[in-house]
Formats: sequence, structure tokens, C-alpha cells
Amino acid sequence: MDQLNELSFYGMAGAARSPRGLLDEVRDAERLGLGSVFLSERFNVKEAVTLSGAVGGATTTLGIATGATNHNTRHPIVTASFATTMDRLTDGRFALGFGRGIAPLFKAFGLPAITTAQLEDIAVLLRKLWQDEMVFGHDGPAGNYPFLRVDWGGDSKTIPLMLTAFGPNSLALGGRVYDGVILHTFFTDETLARCVKTIRDAAEQAGRDPDSMRIWSCLATIGDHIPYEVRLKKTVGRLATYLQAYGDLMVTTNNWDPADLAAFRASEAVTSIPGAIDDIATTEQLERVADVIPTAWLEQAATGTPDQCVDTIQRQFDLGATGVIMHGASPAELEPIVDAYRPRRDAAAFAHLSANPAR
Repeated sequence: MDQLNELSFYGMAGAARSPRGLLDEVRDAERLGLGSVFLSERFNVKEAVTLSGAVGGATTTLGIATGATNHNTRHPIVTASFATTMDRLTDGRFALGFGRGIAPLFKAFGLPAITTAQLEDIAVLLRKLWQDEMVFGHDGPAGNYPFLRVDWGGDSKTIPLMLTAFGPNSLALGGRVYDGVILHTFFTDETLARCVKTIRDAAEQAGRDPDSMRIWSCLATIGDHIPYEVRLKKTVGRLATYLQAYGDLMVTTNNWDPADLAAFRASEAVTSIPGAIDDIATTEQLERVADVIPTAWLEQAATGTPDQCVDTIQRQFDLGATGVIMHGASPAELEPIVDAYRPRRDAAAFAHLSANPAR
């Protein structure tokens, strides 16, 4: 059975209460032949270093990526050592992915906001360390460090780096500096195509091969075979929570009407829920929230029968993505869709892809 290195999923999708289920998910993923797993990080039971190591030990073929952690929550030596350990543990299946984090949460915790300059500086710095360089007197956007070195046996390595990108500056940085880019869920077709172009143009302008970029569409994939109340949480609940956290950015990126966002925020259906909607809302509350989200916004997902979901997945490739993260569902929930995808797959188009999601 061919490994589907163009398809991935997010481990522990949603508000997971325990990390133990992730081990069953990744074993199911290998059984189905999925290419990789992306691991998001939350300040609860989804700490990325622990999860990455657990997946690395529980699998033999699955690619693994942090999608994403933050460079400013650990010292660069800790981050570099984490990545080198994962690289050795998995025989090269690991990619280190960074993101900007959620600004209001960072502010509440006293963490500095992450800048584009920092994300570029940390990428350059980590690559020096992985090439067994001793770094003296680093003074850049990512911090001031008198001495840095990762002593891991004297052989240089290239560990792929990924960036979760949303706005034009991050997208261009991904193409200019990083090996792979992770896009956001609920992007319109026009937004996806525009993001792909921005990334590839930036890569070309930097003298890099734009075709070498791994660009991942993050596609909510919630088939009708999933129970109704769960579908509601994974579609309406998830999009509503994004709109709560960074709705202005989503609306700007997708060229949606800001008036619709204002109406969503002001609605009693939303204001009556004291927290993340996808975490605590009841089915009845989610049905009310659905009424204040424009239908067109919710249509940016793979829904319906398995074949209809496959249609939407293949559309992502047509728009320029090199991979699709089937977001919001576990491998067991994705199995009917994967089964429908295999006979329609153009194997030759993906033969060059590694299980490592940034190679």
C-alpha cells in the first residue's frame, strides 16, 4: 500500500482532555497509509515536545511536524536540541514548525509578541547550530546570546523548518526562508491560490526553487458519516472560535464583509457563551451560532459524502497546494474518505514527496 505523503491530519484535534488518544490516532494513521501528523501546541495537555517524542516512539513511517510551536517559549538551545533529538529518534521524519501564537494570550501571559524579523532570525540561528557551528555573541531580533552550540556528534544536519503563515509578510517569509508553509483553515479558493503565489514568488525572488516548497492547505474535513452533533462542533464551533480569537485577520485575508463579523460578535448567540465556542457550547448553542455565521464562510470545508470530500481535497491540489491536512477529524473518522481517495489518486504526481512534511 502506497503511503499518501500528500495527506496529513492534526493530532488531538479540538479540545482534547488527555494526550493518550494520540497514540491510537497515529497507529490508525499508519494503518491507513497517511503521510504525516501535525501537532499543534496548547498550554495544557498538548505540549509539543512531549507529544512529538511520543509519536516518534509509537510510529515507524509517519512524518511528524509541530504545527506549530513558538520560538520564544523555550531557549534556542532547548529548541535546537528538541529538533535534533527528534531527527535522530525518527530517522529524519521530523520537521520543526513555528507560528506567531495568539497575541491576546501572549500578552496575558507576559510573553512578547512574535515578529517577522524574529521568525527569520531564529531560522538562520537554528540552521547554524544544526551545522555544528559555535555561535558567539548573537545579538538579533530573536535574542541576545553570548554563546550557543548544540554538540550532537559532529555531523552536520539539515532539519526542515516550517512556518504557519496567515498574512502577506509571514507568507513571503515562508517562501524566502522556510522549507514548508502551513496555511489556515477555512481559506477560500481565491485566498489559497493567492497564498500559494505569494509563497512561490518570494521563494523565486530569494533565489530558491519555488517548486521545492511544501505548501499545506489546512482543510476542515468533516464527512456526513460523522454524527451530527460532532460535525456541528468541528465546523460551526471551530470557525466560530477562530472568529472569536482573530476574526479581523480571517475576514481581511478572505476578503469577507467586516459587517458580517461585527454582527457575529454582537449576537446574543455568541456573547452568551463565556469561552471558546468549540470547547464549551452545547449542540443547541452551536445551532444558534450557525445562524449568525454566513453560509459561504462555512462552505470552505470538505463536507458531505466521502466522494464529495475527496472532490474538495483534490481541489486544493488544483489550486497549488502540495499537501492537504485533513483537519478536525481523527484518522478513524477519516477512513471512509481515505478509502474513497485512493482509487482517484494520481500516484505519479506525489511520488517525489517524502513522509517528512517539509521535505
